[in-house]
Amino acid sequence: MYGIVVPIDKELHSEDVINFINISESDCVLGDDKNFEQIFQNKNLLNNSNILFVSFDNNISEKKDYFKNIVNFADFKKEGAELHASSDDSFDKIKVDPDEMRILLFTSGTTGNAKGVCLSHRNICSNILSTYGIVKVKRSDLFFSILPLHHTYECTLGFLLPIYSGASIAYCEGLRYILKNINEYHPSVILCVPLLLENVHKNIFKSIAKSLPEKYLKNSSKTSSDGIEDNHIDVSKLPFLVRSVVISKVKNSLGGRLRVFIVGAANMNPNIIKDFDKLHLNVLQGYGLTECSPLVVGNTDFFKKDDSAGLPIPNVDVKIDNPNDSGVGEILVKGPNVMLGYYNMPDETAKVMENGWFHTGDLGSIDNNGYLYITGRCKSVIVTKNGKNIYPEEVEYYLNDSPLISEALVLGIQKENDDEIYVNAQIFPNIEAISEYLKESVPTKDEIKKIISDVVASVNSKLPNYKHIKNFIIRDKEFEKTTTQKIKRYGNNMKI
Repeated sequence: MYGIVVPIDKELHSEDVINFINISESDCVLGDDKNFEQIFQNKNLLNNSNILFVSFDNNISEKKDYFKNIVNFADFKKEGAELHASSDDSFDKIKVDPDEMRILLFTSGTTGNAKGVCLSHRNICSNILSTYGIVKVKRSDLFFSILPLHHTYECTLGFLLPIYSGASIAYCEGLRYILKNINEYHPSVILCVPLLLENVHKNIFKSIAKSLPEKYLKNSSKTSSDGIEDNHIDVSKLPFLVRSVVISKVKNSLGGRLRVFIVGAANMNPNIIKDFDKLHLNVLQGYGLTECSPLVVGNTDFFKKDDSAGLPIPNVDVKIDNPNDSGVGEILVKGPNVMLGYYNMPDETAKVMENGWFHTGDLGSIDNNGYLYITGRCKSVIVTKNGKNIYPEEVEYYLNDSPLISEALVLGIQKENDDEIYVNAQIFPNIEAISEYLKESVPTKDEIKKIISDVVASVNSKLPNYKHIKNFIIRDKEFEKTTTQKIKRYGNNMKI
């Protein structure tokens, strides 16, 4: 017997977990006591009172008081070993329909309203085979796994792809242990999201700046878009011998074998990709969605543009629907990787599927060479009174380019008794960078506001008037994010 797997984010609130259990009509839940505790305390919310809980912990006797149907995973392993010893081959005789739903993934993306995405074996396997055809994966490769496995990005490309290729996988012990684990495992491939790579980039170039003699810093330091010098060194301008030493030290700090970062889940700053290229570290950026298993387009070992999401993967077609004068429109995808539909939501499925084409809800354009450029989300576009379109991600890109800003979220705000839409920015400042810039230990609120105001003015000078940031708010804490570290465009982040 085999069934359908429903991967769940372990960081979800128990109410969301119970809701997904009920929607998916699950018969069995696997987890540890920590995951189960809050579910047991709210067991009255479960629709299925006979649901079976399989615990990875051994002490389940006290849990019997909470729920009668709980067993040890060790018991299943024991039973499996006994079947194997008795030459039971019933598992090998299971016939699998490649087009039946076998994976149900709940995704909220960055806009809320979670839907259950139905995927088949064909969806996942086609994505693995297409990716294997464009990205070199060697049997000697060691993948370093950081991202949660319940996400299709990590599951397909960071787990199933290396297994199919004969490569190995090392698992990170936690975010605080990333560098420690990298130097223990010596990975050759790291899958990550832009935020993680940006932090690695920042630490690397901060270290380079501290270790280089002053005479090399003057000729090779880069200046950010707002005219503020930062710690990013243009390695290509260093003398050959110095450059060789810097590259060698950086590679050794990353385990010594690393050759490629695979980046997805959000747009990557192309300048960061160029910096890594100069260190002889390849960064391959791609674009995908859970509904597409997930990869749609990607830069490869053979074809690469740093400012682009890449080319469509083999057997997948991509087109732009109703492009405007700039060629920007909704991104549509067609191929064997596209989902079967949303679980028990025929109306929602019909909204996004048309003649085999999946409407992603993302905006983008395709150049003459077929490279896809992501502009933003359809739902987040700001439309002014005179019909001008403003893509928040474009304005956010300029804000985030400043080393004095950690994160930014741009929204369209309509004032009372005014039918015009104004660009508003929420900004989380980089206090450490501001302190270094002011040469003070703790900057005052007025100093922070003045510096951020200067950054905003610098950004506005690069944009046409209708895109100007008219107002900004300085946040005292980070934005809420998804498990792939994308800023949520819903919930508390939208409250101004």
